[in-house]
Amino acid sequence: MNAPNNWYEHFFSGLAVDFWRAAMTDDTTQAEADFFQEHLRLAPGSRVLDVPCGDGRLSLALAERGCAMTGVDISAEFLEAAEKSASERDLPIALRRSDMRDLPWSAQFDAAFCAGNSFGFFDDEGNRAYIEAVARSLKPAGWFALDTGWVAEALFPHFRGKIEMELGAIRFLAENRYEPRTGRVENRFTISRGKESESKLASHRVYSGVELTGLLEEAGLEPVEMFGSLTEEPFRLGSRRLLIVAQKRGRIPSPTAPGAAASVPTRRG
Repeated sequence: MNAPNNWYEHFFSGLAVDFWRAAMTDDTTQAEADFFQEHLRLAPGSRVLDVPCGDGRLSLALAERGCAMTGVDISAEFLEAAEKSASERDLPIALRRSDMRDLPWSAQFDAAFCAGNSFGFFDDEGNRAYIEAVARSLKPAGWFALDTGWVAEALFPHFRGKIEMELGAIRFLAENRYEPRTGRVENRFTISRGKESESKLASHRVYSGVELTGLLEEAGLEPVEMFGSLTEEPFRLGSRRLLIVAQKRGRIPSPTAPGAAASVPTRRG
């Protein structure tokens, strides 16, 4: 059941989108927004990149707190949902449809984050390209947070070959297989609602915590904190997720220094 290399281009549509939106409760979203607001040192007016942004749930939550949000995703259905929600809530969010490695900005954002188990879609070269693109998008001393459960210390102690659950009228079945030769988990997801049913393949590269910090460091992002939960438990073997907070190397120039950029804001914290 190996997924094609470009599985992510067509995966996030139909029932998969409906299931994901149902699975992410408002309480979960607000708790994650609290974490990002604190650990990314966000303040009203902070320019923040959410990539990939999915249906914009975190962009919307942080926009309500005064952040200037930009969301990037490859899924047209996710972005349509994000645009609709932003319009209904009268929140200004910039949205861009593209591959998450295709980020055209240079030193534009105070912070960025990757949430929702969205890291590891690509091969090693592609995953490295994503981190490098995010790093380029950040201002000097900008912050990046990576939140993922696809990390060896969190995944393998709890690995299950089959997972079933129901969310309202939606039934979800995941069949999972780890391939040691590639370091990837291959998935078949079957999602059904009434007479509707979809079966989709996916694949995720599994890194260890030290491998992920190495990728960040290679891109010029210095890991500062590693947590195993939103409540700041230390990351350890058996944690359910990894939240890495890293800072881009470089200093914000003083406004009085020769050649200083007057548009660069003073950071809180």
